[in-house]
Amino acid sequence: MKAEEIKQIVEEQRAYFYQGKTLDTGRRIKALKRLKACIQKYEKEIGEAIKKDLGKSAFESYMCETGLTLSEFSYMIGHVKKFAKEKTVWTPLSQFCSRSYKKPSPYGVVLIMSPWNYPFMLTMEPLADAIAAGNTVVLKPSAYSPHTSEMIRKIVEECFDRRYVAVVTGGREENMYLLDEKFDYIFFTGSQSVGKVVMEKASRHLTPVTLELGGKSPCIVEKSANIRLAAKRIVFGKYLNCGQTCVAPDYIYCDAAIREELVREIKKQIKHQYGKNPFKNKNYGKIINEKHFKRICGLIDSQKVVHGGRSDAATLQIEPTVMDQVSFEDAVMQEEIFGPIMPILTYESLDQAVQKINSMQHPLALYIFSSDKEVIRKITERCSYGGGCVNDTIIHLATSEMGFGGFGESGMGSYHGKDGFDTFSHYKSMVDKKTWLDLPMRYQPYRKLYDKLIHLFLR
Repeated sequence: MKAEEIKQIVEEQRAYFYQGKTLDTGRRIKALKRLKACIQKYEKEIGEAIKKDLGKSAFESYMCETGLTLSEFSYMIGHVKKFAKEKTVWTPLSQFCSRSYKKPSPYGVVLIMSPWNYPFMLTMEPLADAIAAGNTVVLKPSAYSPHTSEMIRKIVEECFDRRYVAVVTGGREENMYLLDEKFDYIFFTGSQSVGKVVMEKASRHLTPVTLELGGKSPCIVEKSANIRLAAKRIVFGKYLNCGQTCVAPDYIYCDAAIREELVREIKKQIKHQYGKNPFKNKNYGKIINEKHFKRICGLIDSQKVVHGGRSDAATLQIEPTVMDQVSFEDAVMQEEIFGPIMPILTYESLDQAVQKINSMQHPLALYIFSSDKEVIRKITERCSYGGGCVNDTIIHLATSEMGFGGFGESGMGSYHGKDGFDTFSHYKSMVDKKTWLDLPMRYQPYRKLYDKLIHLFLR
């Protein structure tokens, strides 16, 4: 798509927004219901598209993408009217007689740029929040997941006039055209490097942004943990979508005393969940493209592999791999892995673990496996991270009742449910002053009596 057409879409959406077409909550709900019904209509085709892009099974696609998306739509449909109401707040005595309130208002024309790893969910969930808040939306799905992007385009164009919601497909050129335009809000999910570009471009127009990035999310396994259950849940979270999950446990940081037992259980769990030959498992996916396949393979140190390690360039598959005796200086620890490699590192004391984690970039997620409440309290209070789980992995993002987002280098802002509505809304602070009473104390000429009263009111 050319720059001129993108510019025209943005101008059309701005004109449409200023006509007030998106403000009525009833129309927002109808739009959400229409889009939800269309997603349900094409559920099978969505799964097939995701399968072509990432090799995900129909079960995994529904569990981790389509199903979660429908859940967010249902939540928003049921809560939009409540979220969009003005909220009366306390008015100080000095403003008597008046009403103070916060009025949620849409930003206007919103840009949503989504990634390839969960290409459907990470496009449609923020779209649901943006529509619920009353915005018009330009969607830019990833060029790396073309089949899913095409499915998104088909669904959106079936449901909406492009003045309301439009899809722009293409690659880096289209991304730059979009970022050169003035939007009222930008929502980006992707890598830190591209996030920096988005933020830099947005700054030229002073456009607010939400950045959902990533990082090296630690999984701490403390010596009091249920090792067998920990291994089971870590394997699930790490190798889901072949490790191509922004909140996947990036590495295990465990007490040295339980390392050998944990490694044994992890190897057992990989065989149990994926079979002796994962390449023959029809439910095991693939790496998105050759570029990322080669990058991930380059992080595997064959001398430290204790399980897996094989790859197939023809199918872009890499076995669930475990690397033991890893140090923070190894290549696999210098970048976010975003693939099916699990490095295992050890600590001698919990204080050492906390200090090391806090010396690194703030991760998107942190996971702690422990039966000791004091240990759990220490880790969750003293470590800095976006969100996480106690005795599980990744499931904290699967609810509309909590916001999901990063912290520091792993992002800024959050979404899901009420947090998503708030992200795409500006809250106007309003005072409605009544006309039947007008206290004279604020007007000149000032008098001694007024001086005493103002000190009384503003204490």
